[in-house]
Amino acid sequence: MSAIRHAHFVSGASVALPALLMMAVAGGLGLQTGLFRAAPADIPLPVTIRIEPHDFTYRPAGEFYKNDFAVDAPKVEVRRTRPLDITKYQVTTAEYDACVAQGACPAREATTPSSFDLPATSINHDDATAYARWLSTRTDAVWTLPSDEDLAFAAGSKFPDDALGVDPDSKNPALRWLADYQREASRKASRDPAPQPLGHFGESEYGLADFAGNVWEWTSTCNRKVTLGEGAKAAYASESCGIYIASGKHRSPLSAFIRDPKSGGCSVGTPPDNVGFRLVRDDSWYARLVFAFRQAAS
Repeated sequence: MSAIRHAHFVSGASVALPALLMMAVAGGLGLQTGLFRAAPADIPLPVTIRIEPHDFTYRPAGEFYKNDFAVDAPKVEVRRTRPLDITKYQVTTAEYDACVAQGACPAREATTPSSFDLPATSINHDDATAYARWLSTRTDAVWTLPSDEDLAFAAGSKFPDDALGVDPDSKNPALRWLADYQREASRKASRDPAPQPLGHFGESEYGLADFAGNVWEWTSTCNRKVTLGEGAKAAYASESCGIYIASGKHRSPLSAFIRDPKSGGCSVGTPPDNVGFRLVRDDSWYARLVFAFRQAAS
């Protein structure tokens, strides 16, 4: 009996000791990076909403080809089993300017005033990532840019379907060129491209505000080229992580350094009016631990 108790003790210790060591390392990193602390009173926190788990259908972002011809991305069924905490509105000028004031973010190039009622625009991907990193070091959560799929999950019926509807087995490229031309011609410039107050463009059925208004949103999703094989399955894919997907009325791949999408920067089709961002919040202990390790390594 004592041998059995000893075996149980050894087995439990072999599991508990690494866990305790990991907790000690995490605590040390948390203190070193300032990660495990509440937000100071002078740090404005974006308003978040929780999107409960649900299934949805969407077309992944990227450029898709079959038999050397461009085709629509195939629809995929997505089952999300965990909730998503995401900012209800795009990050505002005042929220972003708080990061600028502390020297952690580059200043905005837009002339819009610093306000808690206007989205921050003229923000490139690096600027948005810097703000997320700064907010993560100043609060008790980890903040990141959403993926393209995250936005589709939260935006619901407001998320665009970029399909042209051309038969993927067609050998006539003129059909797709014509369909693309007609679509781009129908995308008229906004009557008022200036950023509007929060809530101006309404909400999705899940409560996400202003998506698909006149501010496109940076995502963490890299642009990719996908070659489809039989059954619409990916046979080959390559990513370009200097170019990220910005989502809005339609999706647009933009170079990470672009602040004014009308200037180009690998934008495909009609350029976005403005580019800004919103964030995903993760309160899990392991997200904070991973972030702390990355901060220590950088």
